[in-house]
Amino acid sequence: MNQLRRSLGLGDAVAVGLSAMIGAGVFAAFAPAAAAAGSALLGGLALAAALAYCNASSSARLAIVYPQSGGTYVYGRERLGPFWGHLAGWCFVVGKSASCAAMALTVGAYAWPAQAHAVAVGTVAAITTLNLFGVERSARVAGVVVAVVVGVLAAVSVAALTSNAADPARIFDGAAGGPFGLLQAAGLLFFAFAGYARIATLAEEVREPERTLPKAVFLALAVTLGIYALVGFALLAVLGPDGVAGSAAPVADAATAAGFGALAPVIRVSACIAAIGSLLALILGVSRTTLAMARDGHLPRALAVVDERRAVPVRAELAVGVVVAMAAATADLRAAIGFSSFAVLVYYAVANAAAWTLDPRVSSRAVPALGVVGCLLVALSLPATAVSIGLVVIAAGALSFAVTRNR
Repeated sequence: MNQLRRSLGLGDAVAVGLSAMIGAGVFAAFAPAAAAAGSALLGGLALAAALAYCNASSSARLAIVYPQSGGTYVYGRERLGPFWGHLAGWCFVVGKSASCAAMALTVGAYAWPAQAHAVAVGTVAAITTLNLFGVERSARVAGVVVAVVVGVLAAVSVAALTSNAADPARIFDGAAGGPFGLLQAAGLLFFAFAGYARIATLAEEVREPERTLPKAVFLALAVTLGIYALVGFALLAVLGPDGVAGSAAPVADAATAAGFGALAPVIRVSACIAAIGSLLALILGVSRTTLAMARDGHLPRALAVVDERRAVPVRAELAVGVVVAMAAATADLRAAIGFSSFAVLVYYAVANAAAWTLDPRVSSRAVPALGVVGCLLVALSLPATAVSIGLVVIAAGALSFAVTRNR
């Protein structure tokens, strides 16, 4: 039995998507984004949200036509050809494995900085074990994580905005970072958004996917954008662009500056919970894409086995867990984030290109076209190291396709 059980409803799917988006990124991405964009930080957030909308729209349309595990790996294969499907799957598995490592390292950095790598490896092991018990249990945990993190972020933002330290005029203090700075900020903030399409990778496990998937994708994206806008406005009103850029923990620093320093430990704990929630959803998505690629022979076919009793791809889960644990034990957090962003943007570029083929009408192709151009521009705005390593990894993916195709 290699088929997954359709057991997730709308609430479960939205929870998985929210837990993938509202994670460690909201606690860390604003600082480097402010350094890049300056007083245009909120413009970078808007650009990241617009790009996320394009990707979400294309992913939802494709998921309706192909409601099965694999996401853009399946869409690229069916709409553009086997090579593009393989390349998308390769970028997703490799890029999101790096993102998993980044989330685990974030837990370590907040929970026990002196032993960040050890904590990260332990976190990966715990999450992998949870996922092995079945996606239903994971989805319920995701819902609890989202509720806690959203509550803390909302409370901190409202407290900061209503304090005497808040001054809306600070939002536009300082110089803007220019067009390139705006693009770079969008790329950094996109890391905090990338998660909505995780719902599409669970398409084979969602009830009534034609109706559930589009609703889940857009509900999760709308809620996330609203929360990020509230947090960003509060940070700028209290700290200003330079203050946000110079802070290692802007959310906690904003609470302290607003006179709510007692909330700092709560924020630190919430950052750990958020990173764990993101890691949970990320490993779910990577393992399902691994399953789909293994079914087609682009990864070892032994990974395609689904446990009949629990309806879980146990071997794929374990393989992903081992790879992520190894990366978490050795990788640098910033390098992992940069590389992950590049690979994921390439993945979404393939998704938009696949959506372009669904309908020849100009009105239907406008959003996918904007998505392709936006993904490539933002990807190329990332640090040179991330871009160069990403190009090497893409070349390796192309080579692996040639090997598996001949085999």
